[in-house]
Amino acid sequence: MSEVERIKCLIIGSGPAGYTAAIYAARADMQPVMYQGMQPGGQLTTTNEVENFPGYPDGVTGPEMMIQLEQQAKRFDTDVRFGFITKVDFSGDVHKCWADDGKEIHADTVIISTGASAKYLGLESEQFYLSNGGGVSACAVCDGFFYRGQETVIVGAGDSACEEAHYLSKLCTKVTMLVRRDEFRASKIMEERVKNTPNIEILYNTEAEEVLGDGQVVEGVRAKNNKTGEEMVIPCTGFFVAIGHKPNTDIFKDYINLDETGYIKYEKPGTSLTNVPGVFVAGDAADKTYRQAVTAAGTGCMAALDAERFLSAKGH
Repeated sequence: MSEVERIKCLIIGSGPAGYTAAIYAARADMQPVMYQGMQPGGQLTTTNEVENFPGYPDGVTGPEMMIQLEQQAKRFDTDVRFGFITKVDFSGDVHKCWADDGKEIHADTVIISTGASAKYLGLESEQFYLSNGGGVSACAVCDGFFYRGQETVIVGAGDSACEEAHYLSKLCTKVTMLVRRDEFRASKIMEERVKNTPNIEILYNTEAEEVLGDGQVVEGVRAKNNKTGEEMVIPCTGFFVAIGHKPNTDIFKDYINLDETGYIKYEKPGTSLTNVPGVFVAGDAADKTYRQAVTAAGTGCMAALDAERFLSAKGH
């Protein structure tokens, strides 16, 4: 039986939410311990350019920004650990968590900042340009700006896909929307909005087969009509995937209230409280609406302040 580590504050996951929570918790002398998770730095580590985070007039790369946030958290003595939490038990007053190396941790407070992962199509070419080049994105609000005056393709049929297509239509000369079935999954109002936007072309029963490019940037998409078998090449410089996000919350489902898609429900709107006293949530694990680095950072601050108040009320 390995020795149990007792701590005041455990932060599960990194990214803007986790690091901001760590900065505030450390400054409040809560001696936070952070497990960075499967993808240290979160979704932003796959984002080359961040131009919409306040305080960076010349922009910053996602990985660079995460390194700076980590350094800031460490400056106030956050114990940042490589690894991830594999199991939790929130049934008692003490919050029990187990790390991937088998270590058992008992925490007075837990801040969940495990984020969400964008769903991709899984095409080899899509993954290549996502990690090695430019032109594949799962966030039009983050990256649409780089495609001003250009042609883009977006895959998806739900509300968020319609919203992102409409957003891109204001920046791009043409947006081609690939809808896998012969209808949208989106609400009628969103569907009408894209149908009434002149520079959005909607291709029904159409699926992306391959992202085309020169090895560095995207130049087009090979798509196929799944009814007729007809293939086509759509020229574009940006390929956006809007088929949803999956919150990384599976390990909490036995204890924490989740919505139907797995996002953590706030116990009280306007706070970071979950249904388990002493467990708080920050960032995209609970946010399916905004999903921005700046909003994640804001909720990280809220979670740390809520955790500090919880500890104070308990006399810690």
